[in-house]
Amino acid sequence: MRKIHVLEDPGSAVADRLTAVAERGGQIVLTGGSTPRGAYAAAARQDADWSGATVWFSDERMVPPDHPDSNFGMTAAALLSQLSHPPTVVRIPGELGADAAAGAYEALLRERMGSDPRFDLILLGVGPDSHTASLFPGKPELDELGRFAAPVPLAGMEPQVPRVTMTYPLLNTAREVVFLVSGADKAEALRRAFGEPPDDASPAAHVRPGAGTLTLVLDRAAGEALA
Repeated sequence: MRKIHVLEDPGSAVADRLTAVAERGGQIVLTGGSTPRGAYAAAARQDADWSGATVWFSDERMVPPDHPDSNFGMTAAALLSQLSHPPTVVRIPGELGADAAAGAYEALLRERMGSDPRFDLILLGVGPDSHTASLFPGKPELDELGRFAAPVPLAGMEPQVPRVTMTYPLLNTAREVVFLVSGADKAEALRRAFGEPPDDASPAAHVRPGAGTLTLVLDRAAGEALA
């Protein structure tokens, strides 16, 4: 089932959803990038009880956690460190390098979530090239079917550092996937991913939770493509 919400303040709507799932003690996957930062700040202002929740990450750059390019670092500054009752956080160890970090995250996923992990909520974005998480157009990670976490030696955009990404077999088992997208520069990428028919070359087009819901939360500029 797919839902589309075009809103004046999509970040606030996503903050409300994150808070609701966290208060229920959910397993939540957060993402990096500039767009979700505002949603994280809005969720932090609500200062709900996240202590029963567990936070994971859709992808990470291979940098230390205190590096300006770290997805964990951005999320910690905007949200996690601001909460009076923070969640359990399972970060991708970017300081290890892509191969080792992917292996470590795979092991943590299987240890904590079992052989058939299913997240309650996965938050994702879409880049202008229609990438999502660190699944980039034309890259071999798109075809990964055996692992939940894959190394990405060559990123498809800046910063050009190796990464680790969750893969489709994991993303598509979620109970709920929310795409938060803003800006006119993302409109064409959204059309490619979610228009009719979708573009098979768009990585975001292949995120389709088979037994879950898919929700697009967009601002008006981004939503023009799907109006």
